[in-house]
Amino acid sequence: MSSGKKVWSAALLATAMLAVTAACGSGSGGESADGKIKLRFSYWGSAARQQMTEEAIKKFEAKNPNIDVEGEFSDFAAYYESLSTKVAASDAPDVITLEIRGLREYADRGTLADLASSVNTGDIDPKVLATGAIDGKQFAIPTGVNAFSLVVSPTELEAAGQKLPDDTKWTWDDYVNLASKISEKSGGKIYGTQQSFNPAYLQIFAAQKGEPFYNGNKIGVSPATIKEWWTTHQNLIKTKGSPDAAKTAEIGAQSVDQSLLATGTGAMGMWWSNQLGGIAKKSGKDVDLLRMPKLPGATTGGMFLQPAMFYTASSKSEHAAEAAKFIDFMINDPEVGGIILSDRGLPASSKVLAAVKDKLPPTDKKVLDFLDKVKGELADPPAAPPKGASAMEDILTRYSEEVLFGKMTPDDAAQKFITEANASIAG
Repeated sequence: MSSGKKVWSAALLATAMLAVTAACGSGSGGESADGKIKLRFSYWGSAARQQMTEEAIKKFEAKNPNIDVEGEFSDFAAYYESLSTKVAASDAPDVITLEIRGLREYADRGTLADLASSVNTGDIDPKVLATGAIDGKQFAIPTGVNAFSLVVSPTELEAAGQKLPDDTKWTWDDYVNLASKISEKSGGKIYGTQQSFNPAYLQIFAAQKGEPFYNGNKIGVSPATIKEWWTTHQNLIKTKGSPDAAKTAEIGAQSVDQSLLATGTGAMGMWWSNQLGGIAKKSGKDVDLLRMPKLPGATTGGMFLQPAMFYTASSKSEHAAEAAKFIDFMINDPEVGGIILSDRGLPASSKVLAAVKDKLPPTDKKVLDFLDKVKGELADPPAAPPKGASAMEDILTRYSEEVLFGKMTPDDAAQKFITEANASIAG
C-alpha cells in the first residue's frame, strides 16, 4: 500500500455513482487493430513499478498471444481522480488496482466483478483473502501483504551516538526522546524523524488503548485518544525531534522518495513495510524495520497485517474471462513473482513466495524476516472499511496540521475530525 494523499472529488464520486447506475454497458476492453483482445489494466506507483509491471505484462502476452494488455499507469496522487472519471463515463478498465480504503466504495457501486470462481486463490491465507470479500462476494484478490512499521537508519543513529532501541519495550516517550537526541547531536543537519498522519498510525495507537478505528459506520476512536496521539506529534516539534509544522506539511505532501529518510536528512519515519526497498534505494543507506512504540501498560502493540493492494475486475468488462486470467497470472505465476518481488507487498500466494524467497534482494529479505518475527503479535487483517474511508487520510491530515500550526485547539479539532469523518463514511 503506498501512502499518500488522495483527492477524491465529491462531485466526481456522485457523478460516478449516477453514471454507473445508469450505464448499460462499458467502454472497457475491445479489440486491438490486429484483432487481438485488448485488456486495460490500471495501476499507480513509481517508475520502477511501471518498468517491472510492463515486464510482467510481456510475460503474460507471450503466454497468451491472443491478448494485448494496455497498462494505464499514473502516480498515486492522480490515480483515484482519474479512475473515478473513467468509471463515471462507463469506461472502467478491465482490471483495476485498488487499496482496501477504496474497495467498498467501488464494490457498493456495482463496479466490480465477483472473482470467487475465476481466480485460483488456494495458496492465499484465508484471513488475508477475506479482506477482499464484501457481503460474501470475492471482489478483490490481494497482491501481497505488509505492515505499517517504524523505519530507521542505523547509520544515522550511530552517527548521532545513539543505539537502536529495544523495540519490544520502547514507548512513545522513548521515540520522542530518541528523535530529539538525534536532531541535537547532528547539529540540525539530520532530523530524528518525520511526522506521519497516516490513518494506520492512529489505528495502531488507538488499538493500544483498546479502541477500534472504525466501529461499524462510525469512527471508533475517542476524542481523548486522538488528542493523546496529537500530543506525540506536538512533542516532536517542541523537542525539535521533527521539523516544524510548516516543513512537516511540506514533506507530508510529497512522495516517499522525497522523505527525510530517503533524502538523507532524517533518521526515522513510518511507512508500509513494502516501501522499505524504495527508501533504501533512494537513500543509498541501510535501513531496518522496527515495531511501533507502545503506550505504557498496553496489552497489544496494535500492528496488523494488511494487503498492500488488490486486483479487481470491472463488472462490465467485455472480456471477463480474460481479465480474470490476467489477475490469476499476476497472483500465481512464479515468473511474475520473480519480477515484482515485494513491490506490491510480499506475495500473497504461499507458492509464489516460496519460489521467490531466495531471489529477494537484501532489503526485501529484511521485510520477510521482520514480518515472520512479529507475525504472532499482529492483529488479523482488517475487513474493508466503510464507504468513504478513502477520504480519511486527507481529513486526518488537515485537522492534524490545524493542531500543529496552532490554528485549532486539540479539543475542537478532535470533535470536528470525528464529525467530518463520520459524515464521510455515513454518506
